[in-house]
Amino acid sequence: MTSSATIMMVDDHPLFRKGLKQLFAMEPSLELVAEASSGEEALELAKQHEPDLILLDLNMRGMDGLDTLRAMRAADVASRIVILTVSDNNADVVSCIRAGADGYLLKDMEPEDILDQVIQATHGKLAISQRLTEILASALRKPDNSGADTLSTLTSREYQILQLIADGLSNKLIARELDISDATVKVHVKHLLKKLGMRSRVEAAVWMVNQKRPESHQDRAH
Repeated sequence: MTSSATIMMVDDHPLFRKGLKQLFAMEPSLELVAEASSGEEALELAKQHEPDLILLDLNMRGMDGLDTLRAMRAADVASRIVILTVSDNNADVVSCIRAGADGYLLKDMEPEDILDQVIQATHGKLAISQRLTEILASALRKPDNSGADTLSTLTSREYQILQLIADGLSNKLIARELDISDATVKVHVKHLLKKLGMRSRVEAAVWMVNQKRPESHQDRAH
């Protein structure tokens, strides 16, 4: 039997946390290990518990979700972090993904859909509300450089890894798929993000999904 994925939720509304707790209690593959009502508390608990997934509200009093997200990434918190908020503001979505969020969900989704997306996220998949995908794709299109030109700067291995990121695979799964170490995948991801001028793997995944994959690259990926 596989072990449960551990989750921490960060939200300054006790009633919403209670609702989520009840939702997760119905799902044996998820285990809630911590809850925080502020960014400062969340940062401490994230380091203490090292949960598989952190669900983070954006509009919190004091240290908001975006600042908390940046602080967690700066502190090398390796957990997957998914924003769960009421804001479908384009700028918020793009800022969070660029700051290293692994997904962006809206609180007005059906509870079953939130649960489904959370489970997907624990498996390394991209968790994003459907209506935000197009917003994100448009915002991440870079008019100053064509996709083909940018992709041509990648090595065959980097391109291969970028395709697997776009398919929603985590570093661990990519390492298994390509029979290389997690550390090697990490190095490749760092290099390809730098070449693409992007700051997060989710940003790269959404961008890649919207590219026409050039023939020359598929030929040279052998």
